[in-house]
Amino acid sequence: MSRTTTALGSAAEAPRAEGDVPGSSTEPTPVADAAAVTPLRFGYGTNGLADLRLDDALALLADLGYDGVGLTLDHMHLDPLAPGLAARTHRLAQRLDALGLEVTVETGARYVLDPRRKHGPSLLDPDPDDRARRVDLLIRAVRVAADLGAHAVHCFSGITPPATDPTTAWDRLTDALTPVLEAATTAGVPLAVEPEPGHLLATLADFDRLRRTLGDPEHLGLTLDIGHCQCLEPLSPADCIRAAAPFLRHVQIEDMRRGIHEHLPFGDGEIDFPPVLAALAATGYQGLTVVELPRHSHAGPHFAEHSLPFLRNAEAAATRTPVLVPPHGDPSATPEGSTS
Repeated sequence: MSRTTTALGSAAEAPRAEGDVPGSSTEPTPVADAAAVTPLRFGYGTNGLADLRLDDALALLADLGYDGVGLTLDHMHLDPLAPGLAARTHRLAQRLDALGLEVTVETGARYVLDPRRKHGPSLLDPDPDDRARRVDLLIRAVRVAADLGAHAVHCFSGITPPATDPTTAWDRLTDALTPVLEAATTAGVPLAVEPEPGHLLATLADFDRLRRTLGDPEHLGLTLDIGHCQCLEPLSPADCIRAAAPFLRHVQIEDMRRGIHEHLPFGDGEIDFPPVLAALAATGYQGLTVVELPRHSHAGPHFAEHSLPFLRNAEAAATRTPVLVPPHGDPSATPEGSTS
């Protein structure tokens, strides 16, 4: 993938209240040249299928026609801390191969390291031993990714702890990521850092700062979450893709509204997807684009079934080739949170 001269986005605008920004643009959708792009490869994240056994989740995605899976290492899905990780990873690699599924490894499990602190400890934790636990998890993830033939390992910075100044937080982040990048370089697996709203590394500009601070290492790349672009970046999602193209190693996708960090099913937010997918295809990106609906596991099979045709339809719309999309439907008669 050739580098462009487009800089990454500047610091994000302050998030706006719901309703301050209109919905999808009414301007004409840019149309990609079908002959100039390669079809995108879509996956679905296991963090949105947490109520399914991993083998059942993989079989579902293969049956639905997905190209791959975003595998979040968690206690219910390839527990990275349980005994026999290498053997379990080997069996999983065989299963993925049999199903024809590609994989990326994600490390956003909420309580895999600490049952009382969501996403804790982080790379920014004041306790060096706790930071080392997160580093160890990421290095394990790199090894798993190498054994699975994954196209990237995803991670994020974490939230700046209270009473921690920005300089200290950035120093902790760069120091903690150094051994992870060494492991990624040795394994030949890109490390794809995700800008996450509310985290120290929240925007494309923050990723650019990290990249420059670390000396632009070859195996440091970017996880771009399309919803996050809609939520807080000053650029449109399509422009974010164009700006980030040289560094894209992993893409997550869902709908979202401006200023509200809530992962939504497609059609429930404000994103106009045909120009987004046209921009992504035009970059030549060939990793997985993974549906990220971690709070919809209560109806995971439903949303997995409906997300792929929505994305294929949006991709086809960018080249004026219509395909049939089933109606959104009702995901469940029992909503999340019900005691039934």
